[in-house]
Amino acid sequence: MSLLDLPGARERRVATGGIELCVVELGEATRPTIVLVHGYPDSKEVWTQVARQLADRWHVVLYDVRGHGGSTAPVPLRGGFTLEKLTDDFLAVADAVSPDRPVHVVGHDWGSVQAWEFATVSRTEGRIASFTSMSGPSLDHFGHWIKQRMVRPTPRRVGQLLGQGAKSWYVYMLHTPVLPELAWRGPLGKRWPGILERLEKVPPGDYPTASLPDDAAHGAWLYRDNVRARLRRPRADAYAHVPVQLITPTGDIFLSEQLYDGLDAWVPQLTRRSLPAKHWVPRTRPDQLASWINEFAAANESASQGGIPVQDTAPKGAHAERFGGQLVLVTGAAGGIGRATAFAFAEAGARVVAVDRDTDGAARTAELARLIGAPAAWAETVDVSDEAAMEKLAEKVATEYGIVDVLVNNAGIGLSGSFLDTTVEDWKQVLDVNLWGVIHGCRLFGKQMAERGQGGHIVNTASAAAYQPSRALPAYSTSKAAVLMLSECLRAELAEKSIGVSAVCPGIVNTNITATTHFAGADAAEEQRLRKRTSKLYGARNYPPEKVAEAVLRAVVRNQAVVPVTPESHAARFLSRLSPGTLRGIARLKPPL
Repeated sequence: MSLLDLPGARERRVATGGIELCVVELGEATRPTIVLVHGYPDSKEVWTQVARQLADRWHVVLYDVRGHGGSTAPVPLRGGFTLEKLTDDFLAVADAVSPDRPVHVVGHDWGSVQAWEFATVSRTEGRIASFTSMSGPSLDHFGHWIKQRMVRPTPRRVGQLLGQGAKSWYVYMLHTPVLPELAWRGPLGKRWPGILERLEKVPPGDYPTASLPDDAAHGAWLYRDNVRARLRRPRADAYAHVPVQLITPTGDIFLSEQLYDGLDAWVPQLTRRSLPAKHWVPRTRPDQLASWINEFAAANESASQGGIPVQDTAPKGAHAERFGGQLVLVTGAAGGIGRATAFAFAEAGARVVAVDRDTDGAARTAELARLIGAPAAWAETVDVSDEAAMEKLAEKVATEYGIVDVLVNNAGIGLSGSFLDTTVEDWKQVLDVNLWGVIHGCRLFGKQMAERGQGGHIVNTASAAAYQPSRALPAYSTSKAAVLMLSECLRAELAEKSIGVSAVCPGIVNTNITATTHFAGADAAEEQRLRKRTSKLYGARNYPPEKVAEAVLRAVVRNQAVVPVTPESHAARFLSRLSPGTLRGIARLKPPL
């Protein structure tokens, strides 16, 4: 689907500096305006999916940079692509589409490089309400970054210079006379769509457009007219006069994350986001970008009119930069560890899908998650042991909410009692939920992550019982040991897909699992007594589920494999490796119930 195929799309021409820019607008013109600026070697079509999702709320404007797509090229090309002239183009578009109020600017790749100029030169003050940058630094900031590392060449700084120098190999190639034009108008232009599909996992379709060879040939002058001049003599006054949202794809093969070290000194109002993805995020992660752009622009819209923002939706939690706007699905989210985990991700600004067979409990978790800080939260009623229901859930989530970034397979049930008292039905029930529920989640959502090709993370809730044998928990311990081994195997397999897998192993945590635990071999009265006794012991231990939730977030951030949580879980893990015989001896003791 191209931009002009979207409902309400309309095209206009804007004249500036002897050229004509091709501009497309979506949404009602009376709404606040968001201008999307494309990079190299793209045209405005790179933004199609993002624009579609923003158009319900905003007046969305896209234009082909001079010499690209439907815009005419300067004559001669040399000297026609300077940042000064590109700023003239932006102001012409802004004046045409939003003459009376500032616009929100979003840039990717060279669109971001341009927009850094827009956001830091004095002649654009008052015309920009906010700026969202991704995969494109300010050339002035980059120039200062290089000079700082050359003046004080510590081993770390030299390593950063060499690392970014290697990533910038294409910049040197584009400065070569004639050869880039021949390549783009020859074999490279034909193979580029396939390269993007293979290396970047960009979905196939009507992108890139047929104008790609000419766009790329003309766009080489973006580099030739600007890079060497600005890196040699970076502006000393390149301070942003607007709020800036920096989105950093952590898998970007062209730009290192360290390139933005010290950016706070240039940007007084800076919001940082990181996204486990590759370079072409407008095509591979449009849902995530649309969420962040919408949130940031909304938070700054009122301020741009001279007032106080109605609401500041930017997450403030410790992991806000890592998880803000990401899609997190948590099973067993109606209470206990699941609910606490959903809340922890919500505080970090993630979008949350709360899954549980308890409809009211899941709905309450989603409602509270939105109040805590989640930009969006949904409740889904599903029994994780039901394969067909889980398949429908995975399809619905992908269609309506997007591909999950973090999956937390937390749903579980308790089962206690000796092996000889545990019936086949008992075994089936605990394995269906504790093991098969995890398998269904990993298989369905993990496959979606792998096919998207932009990484992700799976967290499986195991238990200290996974490596601590007990005569009282043969079925439960077996289910959790299987979850632990499944996690280890998946971690090995999915590493090549940039998908992390963690097994979180709590110990005695104060949740309501004890109130629903089945005690094999006990009649109703005895089972009720044992539940009350166990709940009392867990309550006296009083280890809060919130600490387990914190461990879950750390596990994702650090990509940890096995994560013991409580002190007893750490001790059991240590003994299982140092002195397993000691644990076997402890396992023979009867529990004090």
